[in-house]
Amino acid sequence: MSAGKAVSIVIAAIGGLLVLMVLFGSWFTVDQGARGVVLRNGAFVRVAEPGLGIKVPFIEAVVDLSIRTEKTVYEKVSAYSKDIQYADLQIAINHRLDPGMVAQVYQNYGISYVYRLLTPQVLGQSKVIFGKFNAKSAIEQRGQLQLDMEGALQEAVKGTGLIVESVQIENIDFSDDFEKSIEERMKAEVEVAKLHQNLAREQVQADIVRTQANGRADAVRAQAKADADAIRMRGEAEATAILARAEALKQNMNLVELVKAERWDGKLPVTMLPDSAVPFIGVK
Repeated sequence: MSAGKAVSIVIAAIGGLLVLMVLFGSWFTVDQGARGVVLRNGAFVRVAEPGLGIKVPFIEAVVDLSIRTEKTVYEKVSAYSKDIQYADLQIAINHRLDPGMVAQVYQNYGISYVYRLLTPQVLGQSKVIFGKFNAKSAIEQRGQLQLDMEGALQEAVKGTGLIVESVQIENIDFSDDFEKSIEERMKAEVEVAKLHQNLAREQVQADIVRTQANGRADAVRAQAKADADAIRMRGEAEATAILARAEALKQNMNLVELVKAERWDGKLPVTMLPDSAVPFIGVK
């Protein structure tokens, strides 16, 4: 093979390679959950929608920016509570880019928009919002603390093209001394609650005993009253019978003699009244 032919082959190969590079370098694809920022020699040109796109080889480049919801976690965000208690917060932020403002976000903050835009606001707003709660309420009202911080961050990044969807405070880590004091206070509260519970139980038991005693006393009184009423009624009945009998005897003296005769056993009395000629028969 002559030298000239060899040079021609090399030139053709290089040309073919350049053509392939141009062909393959002139198109690009953008994912459905992203937008493509087209740059020409580093300068912003346009935003490419999802799908297949064309660019100028070697001159233009495409930077993909996700518009899906992303989660960024900030650990050990230092803050002081309203009652001057130091705490390290772990905060998770769900955020996304506004598809209609991808160009502004890239032009203002570049691909590091989370670090340059969101991070300073998280570090600043967390101190402000956490400082409105004392240590106890920050724990007991964590839901409200999250809502307040979420609202503050949403307002802080409003109009920037970054949307804060939600905020979760995953952990609040106070100093060891403070956490120890909380633990001791909780133990004391549990002990007090236990004493109150025991007192309430003893009061209930005392009420039961008192109720039972009152019930027995009422039963005794009721029985005594019933017995007294029975005795009284029997006495009244006997008295009424005696009065009726006495009235009957009074109205008919022959009935007295009849009763005497009925009760006489046929024996003469052994006792005679002085100066009496008629034996006395006593009616028992």
